[in-house]
Amino acid sequence: MPDTARFESTPRNVATDVERSVTSPPHSASSSCASSGDSMATGFAWIDRLFRGAATRYSAGAPVLTGLAAVHDWSVHLAQSPGRRMDLANKAADAALQLQAYAAWRFTGYVPDQAPAGARFQDPAWTAFPFDILAQGWLGMRDWWHDATSPSRGLNTWSNEQTAFWADLMLDALSPANFALLNPEVIHRTLEQSGTNLQRGWQNWLDDLRREIGGRPQPPSEGFVVGKDLAVTPGKIVYQNDLIELIQYVPQTETVQREPLLIVPAWIMKYYILDLSPHNSLVRWLVGEGFQVFMVSWKNPRPEDGHFRLNDYLDLGIRDALDAVRTITKEPRIHACGYCLGGTLLSIQAARMARDGDDSLATVSLLAAQTDFSEPGDIRLFVDEAQVTFLEDMMELEGIMPARFMSDGFKMLRSETQVWDTAVRRYLLGEAPKTFDLLAWNEDATRMPCGMMRDYLRGLYLENQLALSRYRVDGRVVSISDIRAPVLAVGTTRDHVAPWKSVFKITRLARTDVTFILADGGHNAGIVTEPGHPRRDHLVGHRIAHEHYLSPEAWQAAAAHRQGSWWTSWRDWLIERSGEPRKAPARLGYARAGYPVLRDAPGTYVLDR
Repeated sequence: MPDTARFESTPRNVATDVERSVTSPPHSASSSCASSGDSMATGFAWIDRLFRGAATRYSAGAPVLTGLAAVHDWSVHLAQSPGRRMDLANKAADAALQLQAYAAWRFTGYVPDQAPAGARFQDPAWTAFPFDILAQGWLGMRDWWHDATSPSRGLNTWSNEQTAFWADLMLDALSPANFALLNPEVIHRTLEQSGTNLQRGWQNWLDDLRREIGGRPQPPSEGFVVGKDLAVTPGKIVYQNDLIELIQYVPQTETVQREPLLIVPAWIMKYYILDLSPHNSLVRWLVGEGFQVFMVSWKNPRPEDGHFRLNDYLDLGIRDALDAVRTITKEPRIHACGYCLGGTLLSIQAARMARDGDDSLATVSLLAAQTDFSEPGDIRLFVDEAQVTFLEDMMELEGIMPARFMSDGFKMLRSETQVWDTAVRRYLLGEAPKTFDLLAWNEDATRMPCGMMRDYLRGLYLENQLALSRYRVDGRVVSISDIRAPVLAVGTTRDHVAPWKSVFKITRLARTDVTFILADGGHNAGIVTEPGHPRRDHLVGHRIAHEHYLSPEAWQAAAAHRQGSWWTSWRDWLIERSGEPRKAPARLGYARAGYPVLRDAPGTYVLDR
């Protein structure tokens, strides 16, 4: 079992990084994290890289600089727009008058029949004076700032979005719900419990601080331990290399679909998002429906793995897994499925195989996976030239991107609920954190190699090379338009990581038959939606090769509406494109062909924290 404490439990400090870099400023333009425009081999440019890397590692770094530049741009445009300033002044005056009128009503005995609008003011205590006035004042200020940072003529979209994002962060931090003496729920809890809630909150804060200083990951949640409570579908590890373990799951039916199904999860997450608890495990459900299922389990990289590039993930990840599945099952054709960035990686590999004349993919399924990054979702707020450069320099010091960087970024995008509300409940109300399987998985973050992250952020996000048919594999470009295997893509209605209209772009890029499913839910919960889940439905539409392109809105209007989980529609789609069922295999792996059973699932890579 891997040494799970070797990296994360070792504290880092700036002095160590400086000493190592000054004594050997080894970074060169050929480094896996070096930008092609860097001149690190000349003069003292390495000092700039060291400074930027340390600034990102130990402070907010590039995001603050990007935000300051955007706010300056917004301020300059606002200074040159006297009419807009007058409008905003009028709105501020209107908001102040409305708040005064509300306060006057309260003094006359008016009692509101509901709490102020807003997710954090739902407790009935917020209807009491003077807390309701505080909430109404904050809501009015929030509305004014939303107007002030709304799109305006002449201001570029990037500056507008950045300014609005930082304004929201500021407003979320200033919410009266965050302060013990201004939050009636905290006051009532403190009086009821004689302050023991604050004592528990103080201890919670100390525990979190010790863990942060020590670099230790969040401990597994009780009742949600990987291999015991999560990721428990029976299976075996039948192949392992420096990047993956390949899991083959035990068939649960007498006959199975002839073509096996290989699932490629995102490398920025643990695979068991698709094998959570037994009741909502996609893997367990597929096996029960008669599919031969294989799963890629990515290694959680360490600093010595920083040299791995995105093409290594193609070769050691998907290509080796496909070879193993074909050999083990003796089936020439395979259904391949990729989730999130695993789907992006799979689309690159499918295009590569099509370019090289390899037709062994029976179908390609892409779940919440983008192939065109021109509209990449909220993560675009953290991906520009400055921020990518700072991240590259930080990863040059570390060898990897620490696990907390990605998770902290996503929390910032939903700071009201994922940062402040959590902090209030944990530190002021003294509550134990709410735990369920999806949240436990979300806390099990992964690290990422320097070289791969640079290829991913620059090649895909910044330069959108895949959609423009400019991404190179083996020295030659690949194009999504070369894929001839039928494609099924799934988007989710409330996805802020891979918006469904961005996922939908595969219908324009691919020149094969494409089935698109729009499921209800978010990026993770919309995918992990087992049959029988209440209040779920989805839309299904098909586009035959060479048919005219439909806009997302036109497709949505024409698509067929179906009740229940999208899993059943995907199952039917796979079965329609499969051969005659065959007898379930009696063995797992294929030792004589070089694929012996190594150990039980879930393996060792997924356990490394």
